[in-house]
Amino acid sequence: MISFVLYVSYLVVLFLIVKDIFADSTRKGWSKAVWVVALLFLPVIGGLAYLIAHGQSMALRQAARGDVAREDFEDYVRRAAGTNQAEQIARAKTLMDDGALTAEEFSELKKRVLSQ
Repeated sequence: MISFVLYVSYLVVLFLIVKDIFADSTRKGWSKAVWVVALLFLPVIGGLAYLIAHGQSMALRQAARGDVAREDFEDYVRRAAGTNQAEQIARAKTLMDDGALTAEEFSELKKRVLSQ
């Protein structure tokens, strides 16, 4: 059972390395080919060499992809909600004019919306 878990972990690391090799747009095609050949013929040594040589940049690229994904998601949520700050303030002003909100509640809501 332990051997199976270690083998699966090893395969996951290899797939992450191959994904990173092809996702790196700064690397030339021949460099990508050399790394893939190294991983095919010497998988353990090639994988360790790649992690030593490019482990830090691999982590930075992964973090950047995560940031882009988070920003895309937040943008999608804003668009799906269909309101921006001006619309929210205008809606709150309408509620205050109708008597549903007090002036203090309106100013508090306005501060909160503008701080987003």
